[in-house]
Amino acid sequence: MAAHADRTTHAGTTAHVVVGTDGSPASTAAVAWAAEDAARRGCALRIVHVCEPWTLDIPLDTPPGFRDSVGEHCREVADVAQDVARGVAPGIEVSAVLESGRVVEVLRREAEDAEQVVVGSRGLGGFTGLVLGSVSLAVAGHVAAPVVVARNVPKGVRGRIVVGFDGSEHSAAALAYAFAEAVRRGARLHAVHSWHMPVLGPGATAYTPLVEDLFAAERQVAEETLLPWEEKYPQVEVERTVVCGHPVLTVCDASEDADLVVVGSRGLGALGSAVLGSVSHGVLHHARCPVAVVRARGGSVAEGGGVTGGR
Repeated sequence: MAAHADRTTHAGTTAHVVVGTDGSPASTAAVAWAAEDAARRGCALRIVHVCEPWTLDIPLDTPPGFRDSVGEHCREVADVAQDVARGVAPGIEVSAVLESGRVVEVLRREAEDAEQVVVGSRGLGGFTGLVLGSVSLAVAGHVAAPVVVARNVPKGVRGRIVVGFDGSEHSAAALAYAFAEAVRRGARLHAVHSWHMPVLGPGATAYTPLVEDLFAAERQVAEETLLPWEEKYPQVEVERTVVCGHPVLTVCDASEDADLVVVGSRGLGALGSAVLGSVSHGVLHHARCPVAVVRARGGSVAEGGGVTGGR
């Protein structure tokens, strides 16, 4: 798929997707996913390989040529990743950088001017900590750019995207991303809105009218939330699911035949640390396809902004 890699950001730099790699199968899958994503976006791909400090802090009595061997390995990992990316999307501009430092810190820095950051689910070597609960979770929700954890990548195109939303302002950015991604892919969008039944006391059968009112209210919330997006993106076929149940379970069930799941992140908390949210956290662990975690960059709903969700 050909791309127009000369597109620039507001800062004047070439628009690009960042992907981390360490040469492991999981990170190689992430590189391939990121290359296809960059092609769809019409931007460049920047491959990042991190050599953490411990690899160079070996005692001086290491075998002759050890440090040169480590450096050669790092370059080989980057070269192989570039070959993978060019094989998947030969029309895009691909570059690779070797960094020394802590993986999370490097990826957060690289994310500052990126359109999107892609990581695998687990890794080895320079990405030893790349498992859900460490690097992936330390990047997702902590940077302004959307972060995709490319695990359980489907073998073929399914033509379906799932987005979880709760009707609050926090889910606006996730919906904006999901609709735009559906347009890029020519995919259907499955919008999932789930809610919890309040705890009812003894004789709950007497509350039937209340339960019916709750169902009606939640259906209305879903309809009113989606309507502006459906009007903005009339070319996107939207399937709605409004269900009483746990949002992690409902979204993950919907991910069974999806190409991508989109969830929101609350962003910065009161103490300046990112709060991913229990729903986003649960979906990252249990979804059956890649997951995009989206944080708002500012702006109104009409501009594709808003505050992301993730309870």
